[in-house]
Amino acid sequence: MQMRLILSVLILSAMSYAQDVHVRVSPDVKTGIEGTSEFPTIQMAMDHHPFAGIGPDGKAGRVYIEIAPGTYRERVIVTQNHTNITLLGMGKSPADVVITNSLNAKQAGGTFFTEAVEINGEGFEADNLTFENSAGNAGQAVAVALRAARSIFKHCRFMGYQDTLFADYGRQYYLDSYIEGGVDFIFGNATAVFDHSELHANGPGHLTAQSRTSPDQTTGYVIVNSKVTSGIEHMAGASPEVSARAVTSLGRPWRPYSRVVYIDTELSADVIAQGWNAWGKTAGDPLAFYAEFHSTGPGANPAGRVAWSHQLGAKEAAQYQPKMFLAGADHWDAEAEARKLP
Repeated sequence: MQMRLILSVLILSAMSYAQDVHVRVSPDVKTGIEGTSEFPTIQMAMDHHPFAGIGPDGKAGRVYIEIAPGTYRERVIVTQNHTNITLLGMGKSPADVVITNSLNAKQAGGTFFTEAVEINGEGFEADNLTFENSAGNAGQAVAVALRAARSIFKHCRFMGYQDTLFADYGRQYYLDSYIEGGVDFIFGNATAVFDHSELHANGPGHLTAQSRTSPDQTTGYVIVNSKVTSGIEHMAGASPEVSARAVTSLGRPWRPYSRVVYIDTELSADVIAQGWNAWGKTAGDPLAFYAEFHSTGPGANPAGRVAWSHQLGAKEAAQYQPKMFLAGADHWDAEAEARKLP
């Protein structure tokens, strides 16, 4: 009787986790056959992994793609029917697992064909890996294009120069991550929060180019408890004049109602005193909503900011905290979900 009870508990326990699927990617794997659990490339794992099931609680399971250390020179596409995908870098740091390519817009036939990784399936997560477009200062070259609802990146790096991260659609949460670029390197119309992250300018330009198209859209970028850094003075061939002056803006409006808010964020000396750029628009004040709350560091300059930007009070800033800004109608708790990742 006791043995039956133990077996029943084991079976029920196994069933409760049966909805999740784990597959492995490693350069050591020489072949990948549909239905197996090991693959030599990430895209092969995406194409042939078993689909997760529905657990006893009625919730959909996850597909965990566990990626061994290495540099993966490939383009990865997560299609809409591949939901609840988690990419896990199995190295000691995000630098140990790198997904990279080097397409720029001229080579690919347009900006939106250059991305190293394209994500369309909702519920996507990534932890402890690097996404890179290594084209350098060669025009638009996207590392990640994200058009998916309820996405989380934790301990990730995004490396590029122009248009590094296309944060275009859906609610997105970036935690303890690093985003590097020079020109408009976070752009698109997602509802995105960058929490305890680093935005690193590797060339003169604009940190963000958010593209909200109407004032009633709930989209926008929030950078909270983070820091803006710069390596411009270390650029190869940078003139003394470029190295000596502030050459980075907090953002410019790709579309008229662009919205970006910085909260409790440290700004480097390379941030221009005006803070924001109007993208050449001179007829009246821009319609964009650009704001700060408790900016710190040598780039913090409330008195020098453009007149059409905002310095928020505590009550106004509270609505942009991750839990509130990303909640939506389904009350998604991105912070709680992120804590489940390693």
